[in-house]
Amino acid sequence: MDKVALASQVIIALGIFNVWILRFNQSTGYRPGSAGDMKEEFSAYGLPSWAVYVIGSLKGLLALSLVVGIWVPSLVKPAAAGMALLMLGAIVMHFKVKDPPKKALPASGMLVLSVLVILFHGT
Repeated sequence: MDKVALASQVIIALGIFNVWILRFNQSTGYRPGSAGDMKEEFSAYGLPSWAVYVIGSLKGLLALSLVVGIWVPSLVKPAAAGMALLMLGAIVMHFKVKDPPKKALPASGMLVLSVLVILFHGT
């Protein structure tokens, strides 16, 4: 089952880097309302502009910890738990702004992967 955790770690990290680096300024079908980029997304949630950078930094640090965790296993479960909390927050925000459930799918998938890491890392 450790292979499930490892694959999940890599998928989470690549997904976070994709969204927060490659697609930060791009529109996607998963952003709330008519938000065209990450800053507009956080604004649509009613969050202050500085929250984009705090949440983005946290997600980036946790994703990096999941990658480094391949060689430093003690980082993995805390990083996955932190990511799970952030993904739960993202799902709540989608429901807060009354998005259709489809828009919460990426965060839901990341939440599931984070839980898999927590459950299966080191087994």
